[in-house]
Amino acid sequence: MQEEKEREISSNPLGTEPVGALLRKFAIPSIVAMLVSALYNIVDQFFIGQSIGELGNAATNVAFPLSTSCTAISLLLGIGAASAFNLSMGRGEKDKALYYVGNAAVLLFGLGVALCVGTEVFLEPLLVFFGSPENVLGYAKEYVRIVALGFPFLILANGGAHLVRADGSPRYSMMCNLTGAIINTILDPILIFGLGMGMSGAAFATIAGQIVSGLMVVRYLCNYKAGKFTKEHLLPKWKVAGYAMSLGMAQFFNQIAMMVIQIVMNNSLTYYGAKSIYGESIPLACAGIINKVSFLFFAICIGIAQGMQPITSFNYGAKQYDRVKKAVTISLKAGSVVCIIAFILFQLFPRQIIGMFGNGSELYFRFAERYFHIYLFFTFINNVQPLSSTFFTSIGKPTKGAFLSLTRQIIFLLPLLIIFPGFFGIDGIMYAGPVADFMAAVVAAFMLAGELKKM
Repeated sequence: MQEEKEREISSNPLGTEPVGALLRKFAIPSIVAMLVSALYNIVDQFFIGQSIGELGNAATNVAFPLSTSCTAISLLLGIGAASAFNLSMGRGEKDKALYYVGNAAVLLFGLGVALCVGTEVFLEPLLVFFGSPENVLGYAKEYVRIVALGFPFLILANGGAHLVRADGSPRYSMMCNLTGAIINTILDPILIFGLGMGMSGAAFATIAGQIVSGLMVVRYLCNYKAGKFTKEHLLPKWKVAGYAMSLGMAQFFNQIAMMVIQIVMNNSLTYYGAKSIYGESIPLACAGIINKVSFLFFAICIGIAQGMQPITSFNYGAKQYDRVKKAVTISLKAGSVVCIIAFILFQLFPRQIIGMFGNGSELYFRFAERYFHIYLFFTFINNVQPLSSTFFTSIGKPTKGAFLSLTRQIIFLLPLLIIFPGFFGIDGIMYAGPVADFMAAVVAAFMLAGELKKM
């Protein structure tokens, strides 16, 4: 039995191929998948900004917590089941590994249906809770009522992409998300401008792409390379799903934390904006665009971390710790390059970036420039925390991963968002960002260095 497990390990490319080549193989499709996820919102924001303007941009910002909820569920089961699958494969436990994937696929779609129903039933109260001013609420309701119908497919597509990648098919995983994004991008101008459908057009374009992506994941799972699924694999079991979710908990908490921050920030921007020269809608519209643009770069760092996950999971399970360390080191260096480039762009070209999403008053651009310069000042170290959180999850230490996922958003940023504006007004919201970024990076670097030293 032991010899059979050793043969399984030695024949798996995750344990034998050069780490740098493996990281490129897995990280590039992951980066593309994360960028595609970010582009779904960016593309809608771009066309809505051109057709409807400031209020349309504010409406998509109000709706964004629901997109974050979908991502949270996708990562909870997608990353969690992928990590459990790869750890089991690294230990030579092939039969056990299939249960994690089967359970995850069923639960991804099921939870998507539940979120869709809940959103449709409580739509207006949710949007008001998310910080929608009265003049934005109509646009937000029009957009979200349609987008919610795609939640089951969006969650299955995003979460299922991790299951596909864990099976050694990162390119197909990338194509699942890329196809949906292309469909969305093509349909957006046709429906928004050509057919004059406005916010509804953007929403229909979005769900069309999500449905196609979800069906592509289903097609792959029907031909899974690691083995064929039976009804037994697909029947949810708490022990199986619970372990997978424990490994995905760090990423889940990180997204939930982001959602909480978005809600608090939207309400703060509306409240303190009304007390400032900017008014209610300018801070809400600008912050929504800027946060999505910054996430475009942050998504690359998350994609690198996700590409690292199967490599570190398998080799940690196989006790090949030098390969684990090498994967982490290369990932850190690559993420740092991305963050430094983002920092330069945000500091030097804020007006040009915000101008891509429609016109606005001079006050609109002035607020956007200040937000870029202050809130995103520590962008150049923003890769350390998500990579460290993913690393701990990938080696089967979800408690540490979950803690790190909460540091930036909940432990540091949330209290600062409440305290700072009381002293500095709307500027306090901006200054809370860099302080939280710095503190989270320091904690993550300390914990990561300690764990690598133990190996």
